[in-house]
Amino acid sequence: MNTLSDVMVVGLTGQTGAGKSTVSKVFSANGFSVINADLVARKVVEKGTSCLDEIADFFGSSIISEDGTLNRKALAAIVFSDKAKLETLNTIIYPYITGEILRQIRSFASNGEKFILLDAPTLFESRADDFCEIIISVLADADIREKRIISRDSLTQDEARKRMNSQYDEDFFISHSDYIIHNNGELDAVNEISKEVSDRIKDLFFSKQSPAVTV
Repeated sequence: MNTLSDVMVVGLTGQTGAGKSTVSKVFSANGFSVINADLVARKVVEKGTSCLDEIADFFGSSIISEDGTLNRKALAAIVFSDKAKLETLNTIIYPYITGEILRQIRSFASNGEKFILLDAPTLFESRADDFCEIIISVLADADIREKRIISRDSLTQDEARKRMNSQYDEDFFISHSDYIIHNNGELDAVNEISKEVSDRIKDLFFSKQSPAVTV
């Protein structure tokens, strides 16, 4: 639960390839400021950062490109084939990610923004759900997600499945979320449901802000 009483922080997460970006765009169009955790994750491992130095110290120089930037493909090949190493990477990177997310939340709040959507594939793993008052998970059928991941990230079927298997299963997301949105490709339906959910959340925020009426 977040402690920023003047804002509503909503966590958007779900299975890889489920299509969170579609939902995120609807929330953005409906007045939510969006924090993209993927962009945050890229920022904290930029060339010269302390986070990148820590990752290189553990995984070795092979994950650093000649120009000093992170070789994402090399790192992915290591961690998505070894659960223990993935957990180690998460232990290193998540404190940096959550620190930057909190900074952005406070920045939006100080600028008078009331509605913030935290779009985070690893919302639960990074414990960024602690910042959120409401959590939405986007789910889709496994075969659809696999095709999307292969197309989106130019992966082999084996690589895509390793990434899918590294996440929580569908039951976990269902049991840890306030709203579930299924995105199997019916774009109009997903947009309509996303708009409805975002409206409900805004109504909830304003109802909490309204003073009690004494009669």
